[in-house]
Amino acid sequence: MTPDTFEALPLAAPIQRALSERGYTHPSPIQAQSIPLILQGRDLLGCAQTGTGKTAAFSLPILDALHRRPSTPRPRSARVLVLTPTRELATQVGKSLETYGTHLGIRHALVYGGVGQNPQVNALRKGVDVLVACPGRLLDLIDQRHIDLSGVEFFVLDEVDRMLDMGFLRDVKRIVSLLPARRQSLFFSATLAPPIVKLAHEILRDPASVSIEPEVTTAGKVEQRVCFISKENKRALLMDHLRAQGPGELAMVFSRTKHGANKLARQIADSGIQAEAIHGNRSQAQRDRTLDKFRAGRLPVLVATDVAARGVDVKAVTLVVNFDLPNEPEAYVHRIGRTGRAGAAGNAVSYCSPDEREYLRDIEKLIRREISIDAAHDWHLADFQKMAVPQPRGKGQSAPAPGGDSPRRSSRRRRGRGRPASARS
Repeated sequence: MTPDTFEALPLAAPIQRALSERGYTHPSPIQAQSIPLILQGRDLLGCAQTGTGKTAAFSLPILDALHRRPSTPRPRSARVLVLTPTRELATQVGKSLETYGTHLGIRHALVYGGVGQNPQVNALRKGVDVLVACPGRLLDLIDQRHIDLSGVEFFVLDEVDRMLDMGFLRDVKRIVSLLPARRQSLFFSATLAPPIVKLAHEILRDPASVSIEPEVTTAGKVEQRVCFISKENKRALLMDHLRAQGPGELAMVFSRTKHGANKLARQIADSGIQAEAIHGNRSQAQRDRTLDKFRAGRLPVLVATDVAARGVDVKAVTLVVNFDLPNEPEAYVHRIGRTGRAGAAGNAVSYCSPDEREYLRDIEKLIRREISIDAAHDWHLADFQKMAVPQPRGKGQSAPAPGGDSPRRSSRRRRGRGRPASARS
């Protein structure tokens, strides 16, 4: 029987106390199903959409095991290794460990690039209980003999789908080769694409599987809309949406490129609304300051690229705007997952210009539904249809009616045409 309260889970008293102090009473489905399996010592492959509590699903049982089986970590080593794709996600996991382990005296360290390595080396010198790391910096410190993975008892690969999207497969395999064979391994992902399942079979040992939602579903309480609009009119429409936000409400705006994110943040700020951008070209200190302001509500608009936004968990985000549609449909699911966190309601609006119709078709195919047209801004449709690229006609096929084809029908007829390579973000 799946437990419906944290009290029903056999977690140590100090952990229960920390959960109670934070007002956490009911586990999410991924937590309720995963925690008992992990406590039994099983390897696990967990699949659930973003914002459903995957971090606590592995943090709580691991902290419980560390508490019940205390031992001193070896110098330059850790008992637990959590591998994350981005610095933001590593920081988020670190904060969760602090929250749940506040009464345990557990020591943890963060290792990621973009900052000086000396503080990280010093933190690891005597060994730590939990090491949260990004692959690149971790391998750098291993090569310099600052980190030894031979004492790892628990290995967590978080956001596996994004890890593979970012090209970390080779790094992950090298890191796994340095781990002891006797360990408990946990994989968590928002999707279960074939490469992820293949990697799981290579690394996990007789794993239990937990899948909470179909791998391509989007958050149930997020209202999704699309505006068909020319590129030239996108910025004016964006300002309409941002000005409609209420006091204290936060918005995330997604750009496909780093240059586009910078330009958009400047334009929003010039229009009188505070906005800043986060992306891979900004230093870690800059990204941390921007995210801290956003979380605290002092920055109402955050403009982001896909990679930089992964791991941003801010419950007050009420609006996500896809200023540029992603050219990888899976990114759409992750983007709109920034709102509607932990069961809250949210809004996601996407701007689709004529050259982005193919992207919209791929997104709708992935999520297995058509996204509703934004009725409040459907006046842009006529402008969109005038700009639509005429479709070639076969012998005997009549010309399209005046005004152009419908955006979705035109998109479907373009099936099979090439798409530009994904932009690095």
